[in-house]
Amino acid sequence: MQAIRFHRSVPRWLLVHSLGTRVPWLATSALSCIKLEETEPPKLPSGEWVRVRPILSGICGSDLATIACQTSPYFAPFVSTPFVLGHEIVGVIEEIGPQTPEAWKKGQRVVLEPALSCVVRGVKPLCASCLQGRYAACVNLLKGALGAGFQTGFCANTGGGWSHGLVAHPAQLHAVPEKLSDTGAVLAEPFACALHAALLAPRDPKASLLLIGCGTIGLLTIAAYRAVGGEGKVRALARYRVQGDMAEHLGADEVYVESDTRRQYRWVLERFGGSLHPSDLGKPVALGGAPVVLDCVGSAQSIDDALRLAAPGGLVLLVGMPGTPGGVDLTPLWHKELRVHGAYAYGWELPPDTLAGIGAVAAGASHKVNLAHMDKRGRVKSMDLALQILAADDADVLSSLVRRKYPLAQYSRALDEAFHAGSRGAFKVVFEIGK
Repeated sequence: MQAIRFHRSVPRWLLVHSLGTRVPWLATSALSCIKLEETEPPKLPSGEWVRVRPILSGICGSDLATIACQTSPYFAPFVSTPFVLGHEIVGVIEEIGPQTPEAWKKGQRVVLEPALSCVVRGVKPLCASCLQGRYAACVNLLKGALGAGFQTGFCANTGGGWSHGLVAHPAQLHAVPEKLSDTGAVLAEPFACALHAALLAPRDPKASLLLIGCGTIGLLTIAAYRAVGGEGKVRALARYRVQGDMAEHLGADEVYVESDTRRQYRWVLERFGGSLHPSDLGKPVALGGAPVVLDCVGSAQSIDDALRLAAPGGLVLLVGMPGTPGGVDLTPLWHKELRVHGAYAYGWELPPDTLAGIGAVAAGASHKVNLAHMDKRGRVKSMDLALQILAADDADVLSSLVRRKYPLAQYSRALDEAFHAGSRGAFKVVFEIGK
């Protein structure tokens, strides 16, 4: 089968890492770490597993960072190569194993929850993280039926979405509601991540939030916050006008489209309260700021800005995937006694009683949370919530974020579009593998 695989090569990695920002085409060239090639389909690790044929598979920011060789070495021990990229997946079950639970049938449409946790690996007893419902932070990433891999799309044994076939454990599968399109369903994984972050933010009417970055994950976080009943005032910083317009459509109260740091800071402090003071070196210093800041970028600049623009005693949520950001001044964190909280992936959540409609067209609409998959502690999975909200999005507000679809054969063009999604208004770019 055809697949886009990442090969571990120190010389290639160093070349792309060092020169990629100046020579962008290197990241997808013959000199890069990725290649579209023929490969054997992955084997079912045990009788429970199923084989899935992707229909659509999204290009995530973490995929782009991997391809551009700009990721942190933190996850390096927990990947196995060569791996097939792609963890945002909607597909069809093609093969079931002899011990696959009866709930799963050939031909069934599913989305994948890519975390390779204790249950997926067949590890018993479960680690403390998995027992707590935080299975995306599983500590048994090198044990069980699989090789190293923290997610599908970063593990040599499972395959990934950028291919014509992968394998999945039943615990990773979620049935796609009949009324939900493939285009909407491919957003389930990133939207689940956004919901996980939104549920960490205060949602009462007096809450006041600053969101930095209106790329796909920032836009989905705004939508997720409103969908889980967030009534606080949301102000956002965007880089491009098309992003700002969509942010307002999805529920942001006010968006400032600007790239100049000093102007951004002044705008934030005018709205949240505070004053701006020139420094002898570097950025100006803000006194005051936002009680809650959600960084949906994860770059050195955005993390530094989030710490500087947070109010004393404030909460900073790191939603975008950080790397190894240089030049981040931690003095504001220390001086203002900030609380910094990571928001990684998904897990078991305490849901709100009702879910709100998405976007301006659905303002005021709501529906009860489907509790069919609730556990004994009254929790539901982030992915279940995501699918419920996406299925109720009759106006296809969220699915409209998917602006570009490419076949695997055009992967260089697809990735170039994804690297420049903000400036081109592409939002989400996906591979269309087909039914």
